[in-house]
Amino acid sequence: MSTTPLSFPDHFVWGAATAAYQIEGAAQEGGRQDSIWDVFARVPGAVADAHNGDVACDHYHRSAEDVGLMQELNLQAYRFSTSWARCVPDGVTPNPEGIAFYSRLVDQLLAAGIQPWLTLYHWDLPQALEDRGGWTNRETAHRFAEYAAVMHEALGDRVRIWTTLNEPWCSAFLGYAAGVHAPGRQEPRAALAAAHHLLLGHGLAVQELRRRDPEATLGITLNLTVPDPLDPASAADRDAARRIDGQFNRIFLDPLFRGEYPADVLEDVHHLGLADHVQEGDLTAIAAPLDVLGINYYHGEAVTTAAPDAPSAPEGHAPLSRPVSSPYVAADRVQSVPRGLPVTGMGWEVQPEGLRRLLNRVQEEYTGPAGIPVFITENGAAYDDAPDASGFVDDQDRLHFFDAHLRAVKDAIDDGVDVRGYLAWSLMDNFEWAWGYHQRFGLVRVDYGTQRRTPKASARWYASVAAANALPASPSQEPGPLEGAASPGR
Repeated sequence: MSTTPLSFPDHFVWGAATAAYQIEGAAQEGGRQDSIWDVFARVPGAVADAHNGDVACDHYHRSAEDVGLMQELNLQAYRFSTSWARCVPDGVTPNPEGIAFYSRLVDQLLAAGIQPWLTLYHWDLPQALEDRGGWTNRETAHRFAEYAAVMHEALGDRVRIWTTLNEPWCSAFLGYAAGVHAPGRQEPRAALAAAHHLLLGHGLAVQELRRRDPEATLGITLNLTVPDPLDPASAADRDAARRIDGQFNRIFLDPLFRGEYPADVLEDVHHLGLADHVQEGDLTAIAAPLDVLGINYYHGEAVTTAAPDAPSAPEGHAPLSRPVSSPYVAADRVQSVPRGLPVTGMGWEVQPEGLRRLLNRVQEEYTGPAGIPVFITENGAAYDDAPDASGFVDDQDRLHFFDAHLRAVKDAIDDGVDVRGYLAWSLMDNFEWAWGYHQRFGLVRVDYGTQRRTPKASARWYASVAAANALPASPSQEPGPLEGAASPGR
């Protein structure tokens, strides 16, 4: 067995990611107004145990401490989102106090030698815009471009990497079709309108940012999956996989990289009117050249067509009494079938080989021809963490999850895929959407009662990997102490 560490390319970026509503708290401070998630969390049965993000990890008041944690973990980049509801609360008028919070955060990051990676939208649409139709309203795409301009005016002198949208699939299809996420609507036509307007908003924001700053690095982050037919010999299962690939992956990838919606997807959803929302010039704007593609990967799935009386519920959704629908507006009878793989606390299968396959496919069909690199902008796992008396969590399952997926990334790089960095999800435990605080993804444990932060075993391991720019030769090696870090618990 080789004892040589698995080295990553020079200048490979190691980082971690969070999202505003999941960590910031201060929901009613500094001029912030309700986002769709504030309102959705008040709907009976929408979020486990009626949890909400009013306090979350109190990052709004503890950003300096959290940046110190990032230094301890040897992070080179921090991907965070700015809250639209904090910065432009009514969707139109900038809020200087809210914007000032992110200016302070950016300065704290730069002082610590950490690159700020700004995501403009991680699902927290101002409720004021949702009241006017939200992403089903074409106007919202234009308001988004204006919001991008506001943030660049404030932060563009210091922030060099900009992501427009995080996971527009979730915003459109979990939010407007399944009703699992805010705003909680279950309207297939609305979901397709939202998907197009999200893409249009992305394109308009890219044009605005490029006009203001031709040297900025601009991108979008997509969550992508690897759908396999449960029975490759079954025409029905192959069609199920095609539909999921179309409605999860290609409905975003093709407009972004090819300037068109896939013909088979348009045919599948013809009765729901996606094409009706596409106006002249839209697809040209959506396909504005990018500098980077962010990929979020958690798992793939084996899919089959369910019996007519067995509609599929979204995989891994929180066990709530509130009824929900399928996010697949033209594949609502398709179901994911367990394959006997290990699962996370969310019930998601652990499938690192799927990440290697996904990266190779994206390189071959999209980013390679476009000549742009890929970053893994989210990858991680929730497990039932058990802290010891000091608050330390020996989370070997999460550690091995990261290890296995990073080995898949290294294999993809060796295959020729241009992967430039890896941002772990998440820096710290946080509000996990409809699951509330019942699922923990963090490298750092948060005691929500005291707000005490404690790096877990996975954090120590990840810090050592980032410092070495290399994985241990053997995946069975245990992590050493966190060099330069405080003892467990803060």
